Amino acid sequence: MSASASLAVTHLVPLAEVDQNKVTPGVLGFIVFAVMAVAVWGLMKSMSRHMGKVDFKEAPDPKRESGAPSSDPKPHHG
Repeated sequence: MSASASLAVTHLVPLAEVDQNKVTPGVLGFIVFAVMAVAVWGLMKSMSRHMGKVDFKEAPDPKRESGAPSSDPKPHHG
């Protein structure tokens, strides 16, 4: 085995070992993350469905029948 291959293997060995003193999320962390991801996906799908039902057309304002601008007729100075 060449020196560079031997050096590469010695760098990979610490990655393969499991350190019992290290805290990792484990299977429970993955399950919790997966459940949260599915919940967010469901909420986004529900929100898209509800936003599709929303009608954005405005009802005509009875106060603007004359076609006047909707700004206040008496501007406030001061």
